[in-house]
Amino acid sequence: MTSYTTDRMLHFGDCDISGTAYYPAYLNLLNGVVEEFWAHIGWPWHEIIWKERWGTPTVHLTCNFSKPSFFGDRLTFRLNILSVGKSSCRIAHTVHCGDEPRWSGEQVLAASWLDKHTSMPWPADVKAKLESFLAPPADRLPVQTQG
Repeated sequence: MTSYTTDRMLHFGDCDISGTAYYPAYLNLLNGVVEEFWAHIGWPWHEIIWKERWGTPTVHLTCNFSKPSFFGDRLTFRLNILSVGKSSCRIAHTVHCGDEPRWSGEQVLAASWLDKHTSMPWPADVKAKLESFLAPPADRLPVQTQG
């Protein structure tokens, strides 16, 4: 398996007065997808944060919005791991409504000790699991920006 995919409905509270998706809500949805991914691979945030005292803060995020989404749209989020380093991983996100691309992004997460507020190396089993989700080389290209 090289990607994680899940769907989200665009709710009324995710939209502005015109019924168009509001970008901060998009980022909140994306954060929920990332949290769900961590639970899917065996490290739910509520366990690593409270019991093991480490987390995965976002240290870099870019987004490219190609077409608006609207209240009631069912969005498909696809997450691909682009690279795994000693204490960070780079993730590509694509979001579609049916076959239509809506937005994409790239995110870097860092492994971090919560009490020290410092980076940490990935635990070996976590790093191996992240590496099992590495995208094929052709899919590891940077997300293209518009303009």
